[in-house]
Amino acid sequence: MKKKILMGCMTFFILVVGLLVFTVYYFFYSMHRLPEGDYMSQTSSPNNTYTIEFYLVNGGATTDYSIRGELVDTETNDRENIYWEYRKENVKAIWIDEHTVIINGHKLDVRKDKYDWRQEME
Repeated sequence: MKKKILMGCMTFFILVVGLLVFTVYYFFYSMHRLPEGDYMSQTSSPNNTYTIEFYLVNGGATTDYSIRGELVDTETNDRENIYWEYRKENVKAIWIDEHTVIINGHKLDVRKDKYDWRQEME
């Protein structure tokens, strides 16, 4: 009987900790919930396979501006945030090849890389 109670408590504890970790990640580190912002510009890869649309996000009175970059696959129209930089109001993007872009000095392979300034704080 004590073993069942202990297992139940441990299971409950693990679920609560897991939920807490997920909640912190989802609300503070996930790039899926970034603010939309105002459209600034866009840049396309050399063969027009990808487009990155840039948005200026006004943080309001208590925070600075940010830049959000949203990758668009032109064939499928799939969209994904790949760039999030704080304290920036301008963006400079240079494509190196069909899959590699340098955005404000950050080199990204758009098939797998993302830049999120919050990851640098750790």
